[in-house]
Amino acid sequence: MLTIADIMTQTVQILDRTNTVADAIVQMQTHGLRSLIVERPAIKMPYGILTERDIVYKVFARGLDPARVRVQDIMRQPCISLEPHLSLREAALIMSDSGIQRAPVIHNDELLGILSVTDLVMKGYVMSSTTSTK
Repeated sequence: MLTIADIMTQTVQILDRTNTVADAIVQMQTHGLRSLIVERPAIKMPYGILTERDIVYKVFARGLDPARVRVQDIMRQPCISLEPHLSLREAALIMSDSGIQRAPVIHNDELLGILSVTDLVMKGYVMSSTTSTK
């Protein structure tokens, strides 16, 4: 059985909560990303997430200046996270029920990667097709 650990993106860009949204936009553009994980303030605290959708809805649509808005003011925290041992179906159900398109993958308080619906569709389908033909 494939798990999300098999298909997640392991390279994750992390952003400090005190950065501006303008900083976040530059980081997203530089790395070709649609979301960034926001560093947690303390070890046992949850991570946050900032998505392009958050920026559009909470900054641009309100006519705010991205250079004056802090990430902590618009990010989602706590964000829904996933465990690496979950099956693709379990992850899809959690994401569907929660209405999210991406989530950090965390185990024992360690950030391991991020899973997106694109990962589920593109990598999950390809990998499940190759394992079912063996």
